[in-house]
Amino acid sequence: MASLSVIAFLGLDELSLELAFLLLQSGYKVQGFESSESSVRDRFLELGGVQCGKPMEAARDASTVIVAVPEECLLDSLFGNDGAAKGLSKDAVIVLLSTISPGLLHKLEESARDMLGFGCLLDAFVFQGVSDAFKNKMFVIASGSQEALHRVQPIFSVISEKVYVLEGELGYASKVRAVNYLLEGIHLAATLEAMFLGVQAGMHPTILYDIISNAAGSSWIFVSLVPKLLNDANDFLKCLRVYGNNVTFVMDLARAHLFPLPLLAVASQQLMNGSFADEGRASEILEAWKLTYRVNLQEVARQQFYNPEGLADDLVKSSKFVQRIGFIGLGAMGFGMASHLLKSNFSIHAYDVYKPAMSRFAGLGGIIGESPEAIANDAEILIVMVANEAQAESVLFGDTGSVYALPDGATIILSSTVSPSFVMGLEKRLRGENKTLKLVDAPVSGGVKRAADGTLTIMASGTDDALSSAGLVLSALSEKLYIMKGGCGAASSIKMINQLLAGVHIAAAAEAMAFAARLGLKTKLLFEILKNASGYSWMFGNRVPRMLESDYTPYSAVDIFVKDLGIVSNQSCKLKVPHHISSIAHQLFVSASASGWGRYDDAAVVKVYEKIAGVKVEAKLSVVNKDDLLASLPSEWPEDPTESIVAMQSQTFLPVLVVLDDDPTGTQTVHDIDVLTEWSVDSLVKQFNKKTKCFFILTNSRSFSTEKAVSLTKDICRNVDTASKTLGGLNYTVVLRGDSTLRGHFPEATDAAVSVLGEMDAWIICPFFLQGGRYTIGDIHYIADSNMLVPAGDTEFAKDAAFGYKSSDLKEWIEEKTKGRIIASSVASISIDLLRKGGPTGVCNYLCNMQKAEIKGKRFLCRTAASFVSARIGIKRRSSICPRDLGVFGKVSGGLIVVGSYVPKTTKQVEELKSRLGNKLRCVEVSVDKVAMRTVTDREEEIVYAAEIANASLKACKDTLLLTSRELIIGKTASESLEINCKVSSALVDIVRRITVQPRYIIAKGGITSSDLATKAFEARHAIVVGQALAGVPLWRLGHESRYPGVPYIVFPGNVGGSSALAELVENWSGKYRTTKDLLLNAENGGYAVGAFNVYNIEGVEAVVSAAEDQRSPAILQIHPGALKQAGLPLVACCLSAAEHAKVPITVHFDHGCSKVELIEALELGFDSLMVDGSNLPFKENISLTKYISVLAHGKGMMIEAELGRLSGSEDDLTVEEYESRLTNVALAQEFIDETHLDALAVCIGNVHGKYPARGPDLRLDLLKDLRSITLQKGVSLALHGASGLPAQVIKDCINLGVRKFNVNTDVRMAYLESLRKPNKDLLHVMASAKQAMKAVIVEKMQLFGSSGKA
Repeated sequence: MASLSVIAFLGLDELSLELAFLLLQSGYKVQGFESSESSVRDRFLELGGVQCGKPMEAARDASTVIVAVPEECLLDSLFGNDGAAKGLSKDAVIVLLSTISPGLLHKLEESARDMLGFGCLLDAFVFQGVSDAFKNKMFVIASGSQEALHRVQPIFSVISEKVYVLEGELGYASKVRAVNYLLEGIHLAATLEAMFLGVQAGMHPTILYDIISNAAGSSWIFVSLVPKLLNDANDFLKCLRVYGNNVTFVMDLARAHLFPLPLLAVASQQLMNGSFADEGRASEILEAWKLTYRVNLQEVARQQFYNPEGLADDLVKSSKFVQRIGFIGLGAMGFGMASHLLKSNFSIHAYDVYKPAMSRFAGLGGIIGESPEAIANDAEILIVMVANEAQAESVLFGDTGSVYALPDGATIILSSTVSPSFVMGLEKRLRGENKTLKLVDAPVSGGVKRAADGTLTIMASGTDDALSSAGLVLSALSEKLYIMKGGCGAASSIKMINQLLAGVHIAAAAEAMAFAARLGLKTKLLFEILKNASGYSWMFGNRVPRMLESDYTPYSAVDIFVKDLGIVSNQSCKLKVPHHISSIAHQLFVSASASGWGRYDDAAVVKVYEKIAGVKVEAKLSVVNKDDLLASLPSEWPEDPTESIVAMQSQTFLPVLVVLDDDPTGTQTVHDIDVLTEWSVDSLVKQFNKKTKCFFILTNSRSFSTEKAVSLTKDICRNVDTASKTLGGLNYTVVLRGDSTLRGHFPEATDAAVSVLGEMDAWIICPFFLQGGRYTIGDIHYIADSNMLVPAGDTEFAKDAAFGYKSSDLKEWIEEKTKGRIIASSVASISIDLLRKGGPTGVCNYLCNMQKAEIKGKRFLCRTAASFVSARIGIKRRSSICPRDLGVFGKVSGGLIVVGSYVPKTTKQVEELKSRLGNKLRCVEVSVDKVAMRTVTDREEEIVYAAEIANASLKACKDTLLLTSRELIIGKTASESLEINCKVSSALVDIVRRITVQPRYIIAKGGITSSDLATKAFEARHAIVVGQALAGVPLWRLGHESRYPGVPYIVFPGNVGGSSALAELVENWSGKYRTTKDLLLNAENGGYAVGAFNVYNIEGVEAVVSAAEDQRSPAILQIHPGALKQAGLPLVACCLSAAEHAKVPITVHFDHGCSKVELIEALELGFDSLMVDGSNLPFKENISLTKYISVLAHGKGMMIEAELGRLSGSEDDLTVEEYESRLTNVALAQEFIDETHLDALAVCIGNVHGKYPARGPDLRLDLLKDLRSITLQKGVSLALHGASGLPAQVIKDCINLGVRKFNVNTDVRMAYLESLRKPNKDLLHVMASAKQAMKAVIVEKMQLFGSSGKA
């Protein structure tokens, strides 16, 4: 067993010493092996390390072995006769710091598995930060198995605050190292080229170093190695050898991945110069370079030099004030410079060929001219900031050139990047004008923002007189001002060297990031790492973000560097200085321009690599196909852990889950769970005493300001803790249930909970919500949109006025929301790979199986979406709840749908609802402008009006949609937006409070809306989550203390469901609960039959409905063609209305439609089902008619009944003589069903319409049995007409043989006629008596059919 406190080192170098020091400081025992006697080994012992004689001895008892031996010694050091593997404990981890080729890395991994039987290797890139924020701080990038990374995490935490863990493939860290090596190699080659060219152009190397170190051409390599180059050749030679070897490693890796590295290829050739000289013989290299570049840098560096900044200070002190300045060139940089001078109280007269730029400048208070000549009149200083030499020539000497209008003695400041020779030629030409015009060579560096801020770096040269006149202007524009000796051309030479480095560094950044993409690295994460590493350059930090965003809005265009590196090439040729690396960079920019990207930002040079190699550097996450992505994941864990969780709940007293829900939608995945809307200590004690495994506290904090949400969270946590202690320290775990689309008060609410409850072992962040289509895969949080997954940061939710964000990667989201307090690299994640392959046991120690971890005494604070809660307490999924499940039937009043949510998804759902059910809904729209932005009077009038209309609509049994106007009104700040939301929500509350009719059901759309309605409008202090009305849509029963106790309250989140979800839900609850087919299918499943009762007037209709409600029985209202002919459409309307408002399922059926015309007309009258009676027709014609109507009816969702055979008897003036009747033929029945696709078959088995003969009914039950065998197989219901007069036993026998619909007419009609013979004083009494008589018969039939109690 390894000792967790022992760390071993194989191989000691400067980095190992630093790591050993940090570990020793933290109390670890450190032992090491180093084969060579060196000062490093001595210092290791001085620190307190223990030197071992063999690698095997060093590894003994160590939990971690850190390896930093050369690649050629690795196999022997680890797996040789005395190798570390022989001393390793089973749970030890080997961390490889050495630079290792992919082939050897693979071989080491295989050797580890063969010899040790487990994967214990980690690949690590460890370095000291170079950025100002992390200077000399350690960075750790490690890759390998999640288990090994988890084991070594405590060690990495001691070494570094910045730990980047890359789970999965071994070798990721080496790839990051390789990209850093690439940048170092190119930067070093460019540094050498720049220094030699600069010196040949007449610059002192020390001055060049001082200026470039503070300019855009700077890099860590330049800053760190130029002093060695100038002062310590032997030290520089050592560095050259190291970087040369590193470059060779990268080139080998690129060959393996078939990736072109033109810049690094050239750099590797240049760096070979460091490989031929032996250590201590640096003079050989200096001589070689002297032959190549015709200069010895170290000799030149020893020459006397001056202080350009000191000269600038002296110049500014002696400069005179300038009254009027002409400015030519209002491009990106020029506009910033001119506007800054304007703000600095200079009088600026400007010109640009682009008219909108001049108009914009005039809007700032500047003066514009129509030509260069116009703005040059009376100008003391003329600043020229154009793109190139040709444009400078034109604005100075063209047809309307400025030179001719300038007054004698004026000074021209040329700030464009041009060649030194052009500036020198321009100075000579100006002398020839005989106007004593002066020229200042003053190129600038720093970018658009610094131009506008007046913080540019400016190099200036010229005569003393020229410089003196321009000093104050140059000072106003610059943070760093350097005055160069050597006259005009000297400053441009410095700028040329800066542009050489800047251009190469941009191209190097492109090569590095494209190579990283080929290697499979996350480019955004790589940038975050390398901006702190030795491969950093100013241009890398500035341009790579544009590459990652694929945003090439031009700040400095590709064509600028085509020009600038062209200047470098021309001057190098004139000076006969080799310029390999800058030539390749130049060609890359030329290639980009030739591809049509010349006017793109210069960062677009990366597109050359993308095009050649077929890679994408862009870090912007793509929308992905859900099915494809889910299919690419490992198979799910084969066992359902729910049962084990439930068992654990019963066997072990786990902490009670207390869910603080920031809106009511968090109950989306649970059922039979309590919800509290107030949190007094007494209420919490009472709730704890119920010994439930979980309960919710509705906080609605998402609708509050941050300050109020924090205060509320602390208050609830204090009360929960007090209640727990009142009961003797009852264990509990707090879950802050938040939005699955990442909105809400994070981390403020989490911090507030911790401030009361104390520090936790971990925060658990889990926004996954299956029912809502929220998936977290590879740390990226996705929102499902149809069959596509959209990164959360690219959805409308991320643009939320109060809780917006940018990051889709949850680690980065945490860093973003905590404002860098918790950095992304410090956030651990449990991968889907680990969850699905390791299962609960495999991830227990990684905090996945919360129950086991909590049993071990760990304390967690959870910030999760809804799915986490149901999983944590082992709730099994339950099918969606429909009205019938809650005993809700009929329309005693309308349903109320209240919509307050503004997310686009909700707006689409409302549009679909109005489109599908608009004619059945009363829509009441509340003006947000009136209730949130206008006067109190306007607000009150709008509330009163909406309440009156909604109340009247509900009373009229009309489902009512109460919604806010859809135009989103937001404030100037997040807090103002929240305030508007609160006003709108409170207006909805006021409206609902004034509604006096109890709705049949309530749907609240949106989290804030549903919370405020429950607590403020309905005054609920307690509710039960019954289940889900739809997936992800919880259904509550409000508590007895509320205004509407027991009323179904559907909490519909704003961000859940497809476009039709709300419409489907309202349709389900709107009162039309069952079709005739549903009634018959339920009868089939329940083994009973449904009575279909012919009606002729309102008394008959009311008799059926009243009997059905009393008996809790389904029923069918039937209208015969004869009745329809007499009573007309009012009878149909009466039946439909009665069925709609009944408290039990009742449908309306058109009976015995004989002609095509009447059947087609019936299809349009609103019936639920109809009967095609072609029994009087020949068999084939019966099929034809029935099939024709069946197609039409099924298209409308209606059930079809048809008759085969022919009943004798009389019904509604239609008489069929006995000799005309015929029984149903079994053989024909099968064909009839197959051809017509009917739903119910009316059979003739000896039954008759009207009265049976004196001998009584003689039904062929054997025939019925045969027909049942056919219809059961086909899924067709059996109907039996002529139920009046059938004995009870015959009825029961028929039901047992499958009859599911009995037509009843004669018995009910006879009861009606008999009642009319009784004397009654008033028509009302006649109606009541008739109704009662019919009802008695109907009740008897329902009991006989077995349908009583089945509704």
